Amino acid sequence: MSDVAGIADPTAVPPFTPRMFFAIFPSIMLPMFLAAIDGSIVATALPAIAAAMGDVERVSWIVVAYLVAATIAAPVYGRLADVLGRRRMLLVSLWINLAAYALAASSTSVLMLIGARLVQGAGGGGLMTLSHALIGETVPARQRGKFQGYNATIFVTASLLGPVAGGWLTQAWGWQSVFLVNVPLCVLALVLALRLKSKSAPAGRLHFDFLGTLLFALFIGPALLALEQARLFTLAALGWAAGFAALSGVAVVLLLRQERRVAFPLLPIAFLRQSAVWRTDAMAACNGATLVSLITFLPIYLAVSRGSTAGEVGLLMLPLTGLVAVGSLVTGRTISRTGYTAIMPSLGMPVVAILLAVMALMGPALSLSQLPWLLGMLAMANGTAMPVVQVTVQVLAGPSQLGAAAASVQFSRSIGAAAGTAIVGAVLFGTLAVMDADTAALFGQIVQRGLGSLANLPAERIALARAEIDVAFRAAFLAMAGFGAISAVLAWSLPLRRI
Repeated sequence: MSDVAGIADPTAVPPFTPRMFFAIFPSIMLPMFLAAIDGSIVATALPAIAAAMGDVERVSWIVVAYLVAATIAAPVYGRLADVLGRRRMLLVSLWINLAAYALAASSTSVLMLIGARLVQGAGGGGLMTLSHALIGETVPARQRGKFQGYNATIFVTASLLGPVAGGWLTQAWGWQSVFLVNVPLCVLALVLALRLKSKSAPAGRLHFDFLGTLLFALFIGPALLALEQARLFTLAALGWAAGFAALSGVAVVLLLRQERRVAFPLLPIAFLRQSAVWRTDAMAACNGATLVSLITFLPIYLAVSRGSTAGEVGLLMLPLTGLVAVGSLVTGRTISRTGYTAIMPSLGMPVVAILLAVMALMGPALSLSQLPWLLGMLAMANGTAMPVVQVTVQVLAGPSQLGAAAASVQFSRSIGAAAGTAIVGAVLFGTLAVMDADTAALFGQIVQRGLGSLANLPAERIALARAEIDVAFRAAFLAMAGFGAISAVLAWSLPLRRI
């Protein structure tokens, strides 16, 4: 056992049995599945929503609204769950989600749908956080790694299923079906959540940091909006991004001051300042940045630089999206058997950085038959961080702060994913803009209309454009490799390495 201060006693919960697995896992699996699929199933329905309602320029806010609300809600649920009980707050989160599905399906305008998605994010922000916290509440520390591996499998499965199911449902029954299909799943999740044993909440008056919550919202909301605007990489968008970033910066300064001053803060600063905690949360952010930016930009690379069809892109992406769960499962089982935690990402994340550097330096030389092998190894290596971050913060938090611990990982990963995608997008489009503004404009046309956009250009111009686009993608993959390298350094420097 490590001598890091604050580690909870692994024997604080009863010994785990197979009967307990079947009693607990379905009850936490379904809320986590809903949280993961809610973030991805809507994306493929956006064109149909735009066609039905118009207001095309606001359609992207349907996705952004959910992300902003869910990120803000995560620490709120974490704080309330630690005081009022995690099972009780999971039921609240599911009821809010159920109401949001009905509001979204009955929306008659894009603005109304954006409002419904804000409500949905307010509910969904608790699903992931509380599922992880309930694992910490009911599962011994050594066994949590195995559960986090299972949860990573659920998350990846839902993320894979979401876009496919969204497209099929929209085509068959209309865009409203992407919300209505989750109603029976949410009802079932409510029934299963009632099976969980209700732990007694700490006695005494509830102290809630309302000002801290407001300042946290003013920090997270503008920060995510700034990143969203920065991805557009236009002069007007960069101006908005700078304004949002300034507001977010002022809010975070005031937030830190508020959290140090109050007796019962929304964000437990003393806990988050522990070396093992902030390093673990930073690793979660870098892990999210690496994986989400790669999943976002790899299809564009395959279509534009390699000329792959949509069907080929889907097949080539399968090793990346599917084998992340394998890495997580192996890591979770290793933690359960040996107690070693940080050793897995200490080995896996350097592999991620190296393979992304290989993609940057040798990508055009790799054949389409070699690429899936590289992506599969990259995915399994990236999956080594997922179970470790949750297990580490839960062990350090102890029973009284499991909700806050789970929430810290959740919003760190969300912010990291958004920031990483924005940074990689800025590197990609910025490199093109610096090299050749005409190629940057042509790249946008290729992304929208395919390689047919090159049909009327001279062969020399096509060759130059392809070469410049390859250079831009090299820079983008190197940026992703940088995230992997930072994550590797953090993994190697974690004070808590065994539980």
